Amino acid sequence: MFDAIAARYDFLNHLLSAGIDTRWRRRAIRSLALTGRERVLDLCTGTADLAIAAMRARPAASRVVGVDFAGAMLRVARAKIARAGLAARVALVRGDATRIPAAAASVDAITIAFGIRNVEDVAAACAEMRRVLAPGGRLAILEFAMPTTPVVSAAYRWYVQRVLPLVGRAVSRHDAAYGYLPASIDAFTAPDEFVKILRHAGFVDVRAVRLTFGSVVLYTARGE
Repeated sequence: MFDAIAARYDFLNHLLSAGIDTRWRRRAIRSLALTGRERVLDLCTGTADLAIAAMRARPAASRVVGVDFAGAMLRVARAKIARAGLAARVALVRGDATRIPAAAASVDAITIAFGIRNVEDVAAACAEMRRVLAPGGRLAILEFAMPTTPVVSAAYRWYVQRVLPLVGRAVSRHDAAYGYLPASIDAFTAPDEFVKILRHAGFVDVRAVRLTFGSVVLYTARGE
């Protein structure tokens, strides 16, 4: 499914979020408090928007490795990275978030943008992230959530269940992908429960900050 929509993925992300997705990514990178020396792992990197954001921050990451299981997404990402002149500092690897191809304590920061809900075993992925993160390293995860305010929640459900699938199917020409999105948001664990999963995996200073009327949550944490 992700391979099938790779060519139109970036366009639809920006269109369906009215461009706000770029602000969410910048906020996630700011939470890492980069100094210019960090090795950053971007899991579920997709087309590498967050990896590129880490390299465009001031100060930027020293190096970024993006990992994703979708080969077509990585091909789009590789072309974007080359156009941005970042090929020497951003590496892309096809891999599984529950079996991260990295040594223990080998990265200084980990990011995920809207990918953790797509991982089959979320607890295993969190344990793997803790394994590869160096002591004191930072974690930033962006994920969709259902707003808690009744009026906003109703409007958001109408948008993601009615408007988003129609636009997504029309542009991507893929029937399943943009029906999957609202279903996956509903199916993903609640923010409070995901915070517990992160703590159980060994992360400390775990926080969940709701953004844009609660439709997105920025989870931050630190490796002990």
